[in-house]
Amino acid sequence: MFQMKKVEIFDPAMCCSTGVCGPSVDPELTRIASAVYSLEQKKFDVIRYNLANDPGAFTDNKEVNQVLHEKGADALPVTLLDNVVMKVGHYPTNEELAEWFNVKSDELEQKPKVVVPIDFD
Repeated sequence: MFQMKKVEIFDPAMCCSTGVCGPSVDPELTRIASAVYSLEQKKFDVIRYNLANDPGAFTDNKEVNQVLHEKGADALPVTLLDNVVMKVGHYPTNEELAEWFNVKSDELEQKPKVVVPIDFD
């Protein structure tokens, strides 16, 4: 039987769940948010944890806890593939994500469609 892969990304503390907010947005955060969104739309198992919002996820995960203990919060982000540390200090590239999930990397560039309400008052 085919085993579904699971990717978990442990982000540093950010103002929101994706880090794509505020006056100056890091293009790397935009890229990883789009890639995760695209994978989620395909029903892949991808989860992001923000240190500010989900501290329990960091302490409960043995591998992430060990990285933080050895290297400190500067080691974030940490990416796990099926509970194995794959990346420390950098987000996975679209090519790496594509390889892990067996999709084409250009399929990971779908932008979330956000509806912005317009107030005419």
